[in-house]
Amino acid sequence: MARPQPISAMVISAGPHTGAMVRRALGRITEGHIIEAQTIERARVVAREVPAGEFCIADLTLPDGSGIPLLHEMRARGWRRTIVLSDSEDPIYVRGALKTGVRAYIRTGGQPPAGPGTRGAGNEQFSAREVEVLQLVSQGKTNKEVGASLGLSALTVKSHLARIARKLGTGDRAAMTYTALRRGLIT
Repeated sequence: MARPQPISAMVISAGPHTGAMVRRALGRITEGHIIEAQTIERARVVAREVPAGEFCIADLTLPDGSGIPLLHEMRARGWRRTIVLSDSEDPIYVRGALKTGVRAYIRTGGQPPAGPGTRGAGNEQFSAREVEVLQLVSQGKTNKEVGASLGLSALTVKSHLARIARKLGTGDRAAMTYTALRRGLIT
């Protein structure tokens, strides 16, 4: 009898497009099962029925309330990484979310897609090499594997990732991947 696939992520989003985009991004970096909920209440029910996974990603605004308290609950239930999705870039919301211990605050709307060699959030330019590194990281490769693919040392890859992290505003590989996909830097 086959063992059921472990839960790797829960995506809590009322918007079907956002949920689908997050599922695609997570599917590139994790092999476990991704579960979904569209409301806080449904997420709570699901969380009682399944073991905690690696990522819990929630919209800041859900039909039945704010996703912030829910993410706090999910962390208490054992979900290791919590991430907020939001259309708002208001510093009050961002600081409030980060104060609760979420790993990343990802803005989901209002940004035009960018291509390789285009500007990032803070007007930073992404080099072709940085985009190559991001693409391989999005496939779940380790620094050593990325280096082998590109003819670089793992230390050089780490250096590229540090610059990418500064430009994207997050050092978490999953959040980097999601943000890069969202901005159109990688496919």
